[in-house]
Amino acid sequence: MTTNNIFFRSLTFCWLKLGLGLLNIIIDAILIAVFMGIAYLFDSESVGGILLLVWLGCIGFVNFILNHYLGYMVKAGHVAVIAESFHTGQIPDAPFSVGKRLVIERFGTANVYFGIDKLVGSAVKQVQRMLGRLTGGILNMIPGGEKVQKLINWFVELSLGYIDECCLCYTFYKKENNAWRSAADGVVLYAQNWKALLKNAAWIMLTVSIAVVVITLLCFLVLGLTFRALEWYGIIAFVLSLMLAWVIKYAFIDSWIMVKMVHRYMTEAQTAPPAIDLYGKLSGWSASFRELFKKGEENATEQPASPTDNSTPALPDAEQTEQTDAPAVAEAPAVKEEPTTAPAPAPTPATAPVQPVQPIPPKPHFCTACGAALQPGQAFCGSCGTKVTPAA
Repeated sequence: MTTNNIFFRSLTFCWLKLGLGLLNIIIDAILIAVFMGIAYLFDSESVGGILLLVWLGCIGFVNFILNHYLGYMVKAGHVAVIAESFHTGQIPDAPFSVGKRLVIERFGTANVYFGIDKLVGSAVKQVQRMLGRLTGGILNMIPGGEKVQKLINWFVELSLGYIDECCLCYTFYKKENNAWRSAADGVVLYAQNWKALLKNAAWIMLTVSIAVVVITLLCFLVLGLTFRALEWYGIIAFVLSLMLAWVIKYAFIDSWIMVKMVHRYMTEAQTAPPAIDLYGKLSGWSASFRELFKKGEENATEQPASPTDNSTPALPDAEQTEQTDAPAVAEAPAVKEEPTTAPAPAPTPATAPVQPVQPIPPKPHFCTACGAALQPGQAFCGSCGTKVTPAA
């Protein structure tokens, strides 16, 4: 599927993001109305300034709850559906339901997803920082090159916000490994193709930057004129216009960027598997990648039990206990019987001579002179009186 097909077929997630953003603005507007009423009652500029700072703190808290929790889960479902399109070649008819099911099957709980997402984001930044040091030495030798390098680093930091979503997409795509190991593989694939991915991101970010500026100016123009007519604070119109522009960017522009980046990433990932020699190198560069890879190895030994099935792990444990106990019982008598069975053959040779119960009859012998039969132990023949020679 093309990028545009994936984006327009998964617009459900864009509308959900827009709903979350608008809900954020509505809550902020209610809060500002309350604080403005309080400031009007006190009729003091100092109180109004303090309440403005409190309002800014409140909108930051609301933004964190709505977008860094619910928004993260919506984004995870969107990424899962994009990964599914590379498996099946199409977007499912009910993308939200399918995305929710895939997230639960892959991560089990939201905490596991947040943990992997945090490690992936940190690992990508640490790896990119090291790659930037290795490739940025030439610019530092050029006069004014440091400023160019800082500009490049700033641009790269913006682009990296979408790379972690690409790596998480790979965890949904590579289902045979556990989520931790697949995420580590995703970071390795980024390190293999970082130049091509950032080059693609350069054109995307340039287009997006222009779009964000235009949207912000339009929002500020509309809200600024409205607040000017009502003689309200101009700073509030500016803040609300930034928030509205941010909501549009978050719902549609960011989603479009993510689809473009993931599509390019998955195209590169399918050309070659992760390079084995990069795992040790990245572990030395990034502590977050080292932890991610370690957790992948640990979970590989504990699986294949599903994280959502509580009964499955109990069965292998019980069977393993029975298998390990059985040899122990069989080996114990063998060790104890060794001393008793070893001397058992010894009495056999001793009793062997006693085996014949009846005595062996003596050989019969006869007189050599007259041929008369002689009795055992007889010294002279009873017929002729000849001395008898003892039988041999």
